[in-house]
Amino acid sequence: MTSPALPAFDAADALAAIDALDDADLDRLDYGVIGFDADCTVRRYNATESRLASIPRAAALGEHLFASLAQCMNNYLVAQRYEDAWAAGVALDATLDYVLTLRMKPTKVQLRLLAAPQRPRRYLLLRRRT
Repeated sequence: MTSPALPAFDAADALAAIDALDDADLDRLDYGVIGFDADCTVRRYNATESRLASIPRAAALGEHLFASLAQCMNNYLVAQRYEDAWAAGVALDATLDYVLTLRMKPTKVQLRLLAAPQRPRRYLLLRRRT
């Protein structure tokens, strides 16, 4: 059995494609992926994000994304966009340039925020910039 094609960071239907990946394929992606539920509890955390953020998967899973793991994104640019989309019952697919600052030296990234009302899991994709 062959693995599914891996979606690019900017793939048109990234939410469905990433949600369909098993953990092994999620780990093969060259960008970070954090999957979380409606309560913002981290349920998926790929190896790329673990390595680049220096946070072991076991330490990330079960944590509140914005209150514990990624406090520097607990703002109107990131966390609030997920909440606003959920409250309005609309899909979210937004890409923005951002700088991570919490646990590391300032790191330029591109974030892709993905959510849809019919999907129980939301995703935050992170691509490091140089």
